[in-house]
Amino acid sequence: MVSEATVSARSVKVLQLHLQSLKPRVFWRMGEPIPARLDWILRVASVLVPLALWWLVARSALVNPKFLPSPPDVVAAFGRLWEKGFVLDDLQASLFRVGTGFILASVLSVPLGISMGAFASVRSLLEPIMGIVRYMPAPAFIPLLIIYMGLDEAPKIALIFIGVIFYNTLMIMDAVKFVPKHLLEATYTLGGSRWQTLMQVITPYVLPNILDTFRINMAGAWNLVVVAELIAANEGLGKRIAMAQRFFRTDEIFAYLIILGVIGFLADLSLRMILKSTCKWAVE
Repeated sequence: MVSEATVSARSVKVLQLHLQSLKPRVFWRMGEPIPARLDWILRVASVLVPLALWWLVARSALVNPKFLPSPPDVVAAFGRLWEKGFVLDDLQASLFRVGTGFILASVLSVPLGISMGAFASVRSLLEPIMGIVRYMPAPAFIPLLIIYMGLDEAPKIALIFIGVIFYNTLMIMDAVKFVPKHLLEATYTLGGSRWQTLMQVITPYVLPNILDTFRINMAGAWNLVVVAELIAANEGLGKRIAMAQRFFRTDEIFAYLIILGVIGFLADLSLRMILKSTCKWAVE
């Protein structure tokens, strides 16, 4: 006779097989990693498919090449700009402005955000004014910045600073507010001071969120530098785009837009690498 244990084991096996048959295909699994090969295929397709569609539309008779240059035309325009030395000069100018403004904003926003998240008194003091200023479009400050600082580098860097610091601070504050209370209580129980709690518990816990905040708001910094250079600059990626628009050189506009996209991708990739190397516990 078949034992009861054998019957139970068979029932469990049948149930497992049934559940596996109900499991969605690899592509549609929710909240689960996908195979590395599929991951790379999808990443490559995300670039090649739009590029192929762009090429096909540009080469067809549907659109005037003046309005939509083909990828080879854009590559040729990039070559011309590179030979003239514009690319490196403009890139260096824009990188300096974005780097300086973003670093200054980040240096101030991290302690401000942590303090506002950890201390309700600091939050009550600063959150209302930051909430008001945050909704003021940063480009609207350009006339005042020009009046106060002139047309040199200072107003461009200040514009990026204004456009980044409030978002950085408030996003970091929200991350600190959700630090589990039991971690703080355990620290105090073990005799930890407020300074030790800030530096050894709260800051390490929210570090992954801080790096993600930087990744998100870096895009805003690049948007602002282009706006600043469109208005008042002798060199920079935004300035070159404005000059190309004036002479209807759409191939050069596309070339500089691609440069901006590549820079943003590299910046995002760099922050991801920093996140993986410093916060291994927060990365899958």
